[in-house]
Amino acid sequence: MSKNLPYILPSPQPQIEEAFAGYQTTHQFYHEVQKRAEFQHHCEWYHTTAERNRQDLQKMRGELNIFQWFRRR
Repeated sequence: MSKNLPYILPSPQPQIEEAFAGYQTTHQFYHEVQKRAEFQHHCEWYHTTAERNRQDLQKMRGELNIFQWFRRR
């Protein structure tokens, strides 16, 4: 059976291999573009959230801390 395999499955033609190579390159390019866009979006979200947390921390530091009254002895 294995000696008949070359007759059953013809060898791939170079034109088809080139078409698949172009498809694979295009697919990898768009995958890379998508990953970079997702990473950029994550970085923007992270910086926005960090800035908001810094502002909240500054606001909390300026507020009156009631718990210090109870902790004093």
